[in-house]
Formats: sequence, C-alpha cells, structure tokens
Amino acid sequence: MAYKYLVIVESPTKAKTIEKYLGRNYKVVASKGHLRDLPKSRMAVDFENDYQPDYISIRGKGPLIKELKKYAKGAEKIFLASDPDREGEAIAWHLAYLLGLDPNDNIRVVYNEVTKTAVKEAIKNPRPINLDLVSSQTARRVLDRIVGYSISPILWKKVKKGLSAGRVQSVALKLIINREEEINGFVPEESWTLDGTFQKDKKVFEAAFYGLNDGKKLKLLNEEQAKNTLAKLSGNEFMVADVEKKQQKRNPAPPFTTSSLQQDAANKLNFRTRKTMMVAQQLYEGIPLGKEGSVGLITYMRTDSSRVADSAVSETYAFILDEYGKEYARTKAPVKKAAEGSQDAHEAIRPSSVLRKPVDIEQYLTKDQFKLYQLIWSRFVASQMQPAIFDTMRVNLANQDLIFRANGSKENFAGFRKVYQDNKSKDNMLPDLVVGDTVYSKDIIPNQHFTQPPARYSEATLIKALEENGVGRPSTYSPTIETIQRRYYVKLVAKRFEPTELGTIVHGLVDTYFPRIVDVSFTAEMEKDLDAIEEGKLEWVKVIDAFYRPFEKHLSIAEAEMEKIEIKDEPAGFDCELCGNPMVIKIGKFGKFYACSNFPDCRNTKAIVKKINVKCPLCKEGEVIERKSKKNRIFFGCERYPDCEFVSWDKPIGRDCPKCEKYLVQKKVRGGQQVKCSSCDYEEEVQK
Repeated sequence: MAYKYLVIVESPTKAKTIEKYLGRNYKVVASKGHLRDLPKSRMAVDFENDYQPDYISIRGKGPLIKELKKYAKGAEKIFLASDPDREGEAIAWHLAYLLGLDPNDNIRVVYNEVTKTAVKEAIKNPRPINLDLVSSQTARRVLDRIVGYSISPILWKKVKKGLSAGRVQSVALKLIINREEEINGFVPEESWTLDGTFQKDKKVFEAAFYGLNDGKKLKLLNEEQAKNTLAKLSGNEFMVADVEKKQQKRNPAPPFTTSSLQQDAANKLNFRTRKTMMVAQQLYEGIPLGKEGSVGLITYMRTDSSRVADSAVSETYAFILDEYGKEYARTKAPVKKAAEGSQDAHEAIRPSSVLRKPVDIEQYLTKDQFKLYQLIWSRFVASQMQPAIFDTMRVNLANQDLIFRANGSKENFAGFRKVYQDNKSKDNMLPDLVVGDTVYSKDIIPNQHFTQPPARYSEATLIKALEENGVGRPSTYSPTIETIQRRYYVKLVAKRFEPTELGTIVHGLVDTYFPRIVDVSFTAEMEKDLDAIEEGKLEWVKVIDAFYRPFEKHLSIAEAEMEKIEIKDEPAGFDCELCGNPMVIKIGKFGKFYACSNFPDCRNTKAIVKKINVKCPLCKEGEVIERKSKKNRIFFGCERYPDCEFVSWDKPIGRDCPKCEKYLVQKKVRGGQQVKCSSCDYEEEVQK
C-alpha cells in the first residue's frame, strides 16, 4: 500500500506500535540502532584535521541501509524518530547523512512516551536536528576512542592482551579499589552500650544509656567504663525526667531517574543493572494490551531529570482524589533540583498513564515486567501524594545522675506510604509517659560493639557513587559495570564488587601514568564540558584539543617508562592429559580456566567446574556443577552436558518438593537464603 510519510525509529517493536497509531499514510521502519560508527580495527580519529571522526557503515548493516534508502525514495516527507537523547540525536544525524536529508529541515521528531497522543503530537511538531546535541555526542565518542585506543595497546604490551582502560570504567575501578584499601586499612574501634528493658504498668519498652544529666551524650569506650557506669545505678527505679513529643513529616521520594531506578530495582527486586534496563526498554517500546493494542507503558528510561509533564501531574492528581481521597493528594508538585548535567528536556521515568494500574494489566506482562512496572507506577504515584506524618516521642529516664533514653514513633497519617513503602521505619510505641512518672528497669545488659569497615560496593551503591561524583551518564552505568567484570578487573562476591589482582595491577599502571584519567574530579569536569557543548557554550574540537595536548605527553612517557609486568599463572595441581605438562589457571575474557603450560605447542584447555555434591535431577546420573555464562553470571548444569541438558539459574539442593516432587532450589532472598520449589509455589522458611 502506498504511503506519504516515512518514520524511522530505532527498534522494530516500537515501529509496529507507532505504525498502528499513525495510520495508512505512514510507513514506520526501524534502523535497529546505529548504522554508522567508528571502525573497531583502528583509531579512526584524524588528529591532523581537528579530530574529525572517520565514520563507516557498520558491518552487516548494508542491506538495511539499502532498504531504508528504498523506503525514503517512496516518501513525500521523512521523519527521524530515534530515541530522545544524545545518542538518539546522533543516530538521526547519521540517518540524515545516509538518506541525503538536510539536518536543518524539520525532520526530527521526539517524544518521551510511546503513546498515540505523544507520537501524534510529535509528528505535528517536527524540528531540525539539534547539532549541539550531536556535537556533544561526537565529542564523547571521540574522547572515549582516544582514551581507549591509546592506553589499551600499551596495557597489551606491558601486561597482557585483551585489557582495556576507559574514561568512565577506570574511575569505576578506582572507586572499587579505593574502597578495598579502606577496608584493608580499617582499624575497628571498641564501644559499649547499656541496653535496658523497662516497664510502666504492663507496657514493656526499651531504652539505652545516653549520658549524664548535663544533657551531653557520653560514649562508653571499654568494658570497665560500662561496668562502672552500671554500678552507679541505684536500684531499678527510674524517674521520667523529660518527655518531648513532635510531629515529623516524611516527604515522598521524587520519581525515578535512570540511576535511582537501577538502585531501587537492585535493592527491592534483586535485578542486575542490565536486566533493569532491558525490562524498562520493553515497557517503554510497547506491550500488547489485548483490545487496546500495543502501548508504551512508561516514559523514556534513560534520563537524569525529575521533571514531570503538567498533563501527567493533572491526571495523577485526579486519580489520587478518586482512589485515595483529597487528603492524600499533593496540591503542589515537589520540585527537586536537577542533577549536574541533567538533560532536563526529558522527564522522569513514570507510567505513560497512572490509570493503567499494575493489577489491571498484570495478565499482559511477564513477571519481571510486572515487578518493574509496579515499582515505577507506585514510586511515581507516591511522588504526587502528601507526606507521611509520624508522631514521635523522646523520653529521658533518670537514676542518680545517669540518663537512659527511649525513642518511639507511630504513623499518624500514611500519606504516600499508602502506595510506596520506603522501609525506613516501623511503629515503635512507647507508653504514654509524663514527667515525674516512675518506671522500673527489668534488665540492663552491657553490650560490646566494634565499628565496622565500609561495605564493598554493590551495583546499586556503585551507580550511586558514580552519579554523586558526576561521573558518567544514565546510558553509561550499565555497560561500564559489565566491562569491568568482563575484563576480570573485579568479581562479584556475595553481590559486592571485589577487585582482582589483574584489576589492581591495571589500576596501578593507569593511576601512575595517566592520573587524570582516574581522577574523579577531572572526569566530572569533563562531563560538565560535554554538557556545555550540548548547550552550545563550548566547541567540541576545543574541548578535545585541551584534553589531548597533555594526554599525548603522558602517552609518550608511558610507552617509554612503563615496565613489563608478568602475571604468573597459578598451578592447577594436575597434569595435562594430552602432553603430560602441568596445567595452570589462566584468566581469559570470561574469567578463569585451566590451560596447558606448554602453550602454544599444546592448546589443551578446560573449564573450571565446581561440584556441589548434588545428583542431576534430570538424568539422575551426572553431578550438578557450577558454571559461568558468557556474561559472568553463575548458573548450574549437569556435568554430562551435552548428553544431559539440565540447567538452572538457582542452586539445586538434592531434595524433591514434597508437594509436586520436582527438584528444590536455594534462592537468595531479602534477609537470607530460602528453599523453594523449581516448579510449584512450595517454599520453606528463610534461613539467615
């Protein structure tokens, strides 16, 4: 069927959704991401010609480019509707180049949500391609190429092949290594508390030693001080010396940005960063909702803005009035200061319509889609609600000149917590005490404590640290974390990042010879410069030149002075069955493996397998072993593979389900480990 208008989007899913919205006069096709990029085989930056990038068509995209040109010939007007961010603007610019379009014509359309209203409105209001946005993306691409393709070859020569350094990944690695050094250098400090159980009439409550009656808090540093303080108490009778009652408001969190979504999904749903972004992309691009057709359920998921469209605020206000009542509806939307460098033309991540309640569309979603949509929906609705109000009570109990303190709180008004639990507090009621009342101690116990070292970074806390330091942008967090794991610079131990020997060596070299690359403040300043290019305040060539001049000198010094480091292979403890030479443990692209020490004469390799002493639940012959996927994720399979194709992400425990007789697995859950059935809903108590 003939068409007048051609619309080019990035993904085939989005193309199908949008074509239904626009009707017969429109043909909607997908570019499937970038069509042109810098070649992988060389630097492709012309240092003699203002650092111009030498873009080429991506291998394998030739037939698609031909197809797009064919579609373009049949159209009266072409609209470039790639994603609404720097990357999307660059894709639109490359499409304009390939199709011979003038970027200054009104050919670019942007929308933050894939809904009929938003898409039709965008088509009505096309604009020229934002060349400042394209320049910012070009500068970012060129800068990352210069850093990566200059330092990585030096690391290959001096350490081993396959290593890399990068502008954001090197800072992420530095943060992890610095934290490890803090942990290793940590000296615990001892302290003691006196924790008491008290009673007023029949009500029992807890209070702890606070200090003397001069109002100052007194820290007990050792057991002797704790026992001496305890000895000063006279009997078990305490007088209520002071009571302070207050009302405390707790405001809702703002709607999600990319990083806060990644953090909350990690903490509440146990999602890895990559999984969060993959599922969010599905929700954004469109989900078939029965008769309603395919609908984009959330706004664009790569954003660092907390801004919300007025139409969404109005719709949500009406929804809250209807669903929860006037007392829950916020009369004025909260304004949160934008993060450094936020692309504030964007919105926060929110549902495209709060009227699509999670429970109403659950049947159309996968489990993961439902969990993430529910998280986004509840966070956004809560952000438009009234604060929660707590009644708090602080009581000082006196015996001699010693003060014990009790704190209590009770939720007075749920506010936003009706929709979104923040896990910050539970009711802790105290008796209704007044000054002069007498209470009695039932028990006072001295307890020893030691300060704890800072925790290693998890995915969520590393993203938070990068964001707080102004390093990277929403689109870079997930690939950065994947890269440092894939290079085996860090490993995940109990969901926390621990640097490897290789990571520590690479960081040491980069830190010594390229200190600015791992300097957090320098990297953050560079991000600000890239943002200034986007705003038209700086020229991208000048920014790159200011970076490259001193960087070039560091390169020359590193090539001349960096010593070759040999990483000795760890003995495997057995010999090669092919040639009899000792086997060793090597580190490859996907982690450790066994290899013959007689390489290259003998190329024998073996995967490192870890038996878990459980028979395969499928074939009942082989043993289950722990394996790693190409993305470095642990899974469990039968040692007889490929003869037996048993595989499980969760660890089988060697017992059958008493309900359905399928195999039981052990899963990590909030608060510990839990045994669950791999097939039905049987589960056992959580073990801490």
